[in-house]
Amino acid sequence: MSERELAQKAIEYRKKILKYIVGANAGHTGGSLSCVDILNVLYNNVLNVSPENFTSPDRDRYIQSKGHCVEALFVVLADKGFFQEADLDTLCKYQSHYIGHPTRKVNGIEQNTGALGHGLPIAVGTALAAKMDKKDYRVFTLLGDGELPEGSNWEAALTASHYKLDNLCAIIDKNSLQITGSTADVCNTDPLDKKFESFGWAVKEVDGHDFKMLKETFAKMPFETGKPNLIIAHTIKGKGISFMENQVKWHHGVPNKEQYAGAINELDNAFALV
Repeated sequence: MSERELAQKAIEYRKKILKYIVGANAGHTGGSLSCVDILNVLYNNVLNVSPENFTSPDRDRYIQSKGHCVEALFVVLADKGFFQEADLDTLCKYQSHYIGHPTRKVNGIEQNTGALGHGLPIAVGTALAAKMDKKDYRVFTLLGDGELPEGSNWEAALTASHYKLDNLCAIIDKNSLQITGSTADVCNTDPLDKKFESFGWAVKEVDGHDFKMLKETFAKMPFETGKPNLIIAHTIKGKGISFMENQVKWHHGVPNKEQYAGAINELDNAFALV
């Protein structure tokens, strides 16, 4: 998919994220908007996974560690045909499988996630299984920068390096905000590049909203033979909606009627310029 097509798709995804969050009156708006461009590139340009091969042992695996931003993942999976988009009208409704975190009861979801700090350990185990089984599939996991103080991440990082898991790619959605404030104020984990490099990872930094840069970076995997891959994706929380960008209150804020209309108008105007 070309960069222009990805940019158009990104606007469609953002409109749908807002639509279903408003319909559910719940969701993690800011983080879904910050990470959706990464998911866009993964599912439309990188991952060898589809509704047709989802049960194949040779498919690529994607695990969303920052599970609270499931709205972005649901919208992308629906677009790729894993389930009917109309199912998302039941988001966060009674007895719906489309809840506030990924669950394997939804087609296309690899693992239940949301307890932060668990996605990377699961991804490490999955990548290690591929090495042991002599399989060529790759494993991708998306982490939020706010979950990095969890110690399980660093145990997993050490293990990934020890077993030379160059079939593993962790992406950090580095929007620099979490539920109670900036990540620097809550628990500073910078410099992330130096920390992961000291744990034996090969690290690249990108603009997490630059489709060309994301495509080119994923295409370079493995960055170094025998080393797990880390992409630090610098993003903007609430990206694409001017009054939401870099505002901590939109971590899980739900737009009211007027805000929703204004946001959709901004996205429509942006689409016209792509």
